[in-house]
Amino acid sequence: MTSLKVLDTGIIYRNPKPHVHSIHAYFPSVACMDNGEMLATLVLGEAFEAPNLRTHVARSMDNGETWQMEGPVYEGRTDRLTSDSGRVTALPGGGLVLLMHRVDRSIAPDEGFTNHENMGFAPMEMVLWRSDDYGHNWSGPELIEPPLVGPAFEFCSAITPLSDGRWIVPTSTWRGWNGECPNGMKMIAFVSSDQGESWPEYWDVLVDPEDNIIYWETKIVEMPDGRLVCPAWAYDEAAAADLPNQYAVSNDGGKTWAAPMSTDLLGQTPTPFALPNGRILLVYRRMDETGLWANISHLDGDRWVNDECLPLWGAGAQGLTTTSENMAHNFNVLRFGAPCITSLADGTIFVAFWCYEDCVSNIRWYKLAIE
Repeated sequence: MTSLKVLDTGIIYRNPKPHVHSIHAYFPSVACMDNGEMLATLVLGEAFEAPNLRTHVARSMDNGETWQMEGPVYEGRTDRLTSDSGRVTALPGGGLVLLMHRVDRSIAPDEGFTNHENMGFAPMEMVLWRSDDYGHNWSGPELIEPPLVGPAFEFCSAITPLSDGRWIVPTSTWRGWNGECPNGMKMIAFVSSDQGESWPEYWDVLVDPEDNIIYWETKIVEMPDGRLVCPAWAYDEAAAADLPNQYAVSNDGGKTWAAPMSTDLLGQTPTPFALPNGRILLVYRRMDETGLWANISHLDGDRWVNDECLPLWGAGAQGLTTTSENMAHNFNVLRFGAPCITSLADGTIFVAFWCYEDCVSNIRWYKLAIE
């Protein structure tokens, strides 16, 4: 029987002078590097969907206990109003690759990312930044040419290297600002065989033939036995309601995926992490109860079996989410989310996410022991 417990918690970033400046932190991504340091990227701005959101870097030299801010990856475009958000992946020998979404805010500078009339997304592009010195210097941006028309794409996952050398970007197609979506809203993954130089291929991973169910916040993990597993937040747009989290399994390296099945969990922004013993840690924003939760499961064949769960943050709190029929509005008023997971050298699990505490959004971390 798995035993899951919290060891410690702390802060990566919190606005040191909230009474003077409006600075909120969102969308963390954390990588453990082979020099023993940890590097985090996080987004700072004056509000959840502010036009001045920028990707910043923080570093820890003591296994995530304390963090030092090192400034933005870059200062932003000068030719038009954009906001950005990045997620980082550690590579061997001091390498890092940062996947960044840049959103053109000039189309509607006084609106958020999504059009409340049709849930269309503002124009965006995906770019790469690279570092070969543990994140002290960055080169880029390199524009990614998507292998299909989105026209927009959800930003939910860092680049995920597979054991065979391929890189993948799990994402979902998204409507354009005016509602156009030529390929439907579906969960896909870009595939690169040349370390991100080109992305000529993609997989259909979670797709509703009727185009009613949208799969959001998807990530893909490679299990110790080589299977790929992809859990997702499932939203029935016609019914304006969340469904139990769905997942799909591939037994052939992503070429084909089994039909979606239920995890029997009800939540949003699910983040999976493959444990060495073949189990799956899933951290997610639970919707049948409040707060951020950790769940341990395993696959019996391809069937998802839940073993143990533990509340991490916000259990019993009110006002953290809303469930109106307008999902664009629901995005606007979220108060926590976007967990990321990595493993320290001693096997301790490190989880980071954004959350509002005392009216300020900060980046909080938890250390978990799984025995």
